[in-house]
Amino acid sequence: MGLDAIVEEIRAKGKVEADKISKETSSEVSKITEEAQAAATKLKAAKEEVVRREIERLRQQERSSANLEVKKAILNARKEILDEVYQHAKESIEKLPPEKNQKLLKAIIEKNQDNNAKIYSRAKDKPVVKKLTKLTQAGDIECIGGVVIENADGSEVLDFKYDTILKNVSEQSLKQVSDILFG
Repeated sequence: MGLDAIVEEIRAKGKVEADKISKETSSEVSKITEEAQAAATKLKAAKEEVVRREIERLRQQERSSANLEVKKAILNARKEILDEVYQHAKESIEKLPPEKNQKLLKAIIEKNQDNNAKIYSRAKDKPVVKKLTKLTQAGDIECIGGVVIENADGSEVLDFKYDTILKNVSEQSLKQVSDILFG
């Protein structure tokens, strides 16, 4: 065997070994690349899921916030309407015809004057109240109408001011009025 043949044989073995190493390297590179792509795909999917959840959370938060704002606006509008109804009722009471006012005062006084000594009324109603009772006129009160009656020592005070009656009726019937107005 000559030197050329040995060189050729070494070259052939080297080429076979190089091809083998090249195939193994290529196979290893392909395997690493596939694993990296699989890991990247898995990581991308996980990140997309995190982003999707965050977007959904933000949507829900915005939706809740918007719903809260709408409810708040509705409640404010309802309160304004109820306040307007209250104010309208108050104005209607202030504008009661004198005969109706006298009739109401008479009913209140007749029912509550026994065992009492003093009566207060608004200045406008003083002449009418004097005609309706023997109780002592104790002074004027600021109100839209009605009277305050008290016993001799002032330990018992009965407040029949129309303002007070309207406020009490309004508070007691607020739910019913709200149901009627807003269903």
